Amino acid sequence: MATKIRLARGGAKKRPFYRIVIADVRSPRDGRFIEVVGRYNPMLPKDAENRVELNEERIKHWLGHGAKPTDRVHRFLDAAGLLKREPRNNPNKAKLGKKAQERLDEKLAAEAEAKAAAAEAAEASE
Repeated sequence: MATKIRLARGGAKKRPFYRIVIADVRSPRDGRFIEVVGRYNPMLPKDAENRVELNEERIKHWLGHGAKPTDRVHRFLDAAGLLKREPRNNPNKAKLGKKAQERLDEKLAAEAEAKAAAAEAAEASE
C-alpha cells in the first residue's frame, strides 16, 4: 500500500488547523487515515514552539516503511532535522512573458532613439 505523510484540515471557517497524518494515497484529504503523527497550527506566530508538533519516532518508522511526505510536510521534517530537502529552482519562472518582453524591447528601442536624437541635437548646437 502506497502511503503519504500529509496534512488533514480541521478547524472552523477561516481558522485552519491541520493534523499531520499517515494516509493511503487514494484516500481523500480529510478522509480516512492510518495514524496521526503531528499537528500544525498556522494561526500561531512563526516563532511559536507549538506551531508544528511532530511525533518523530513514528515519522521515522513510516519513512522507513516507504511513506512519502508532501512538499509542506517535507518542509516541516527538514526544519526538524528528520529529512533533507533540496531547495527548488525554476529559472524560467522569473522570465517575462512574450507580450511583456515585446513591450520592454519597444521601450528600450524608444529610449535608445531618444538618446541618439539628444546627442545629435547637442552636436548640432555646438
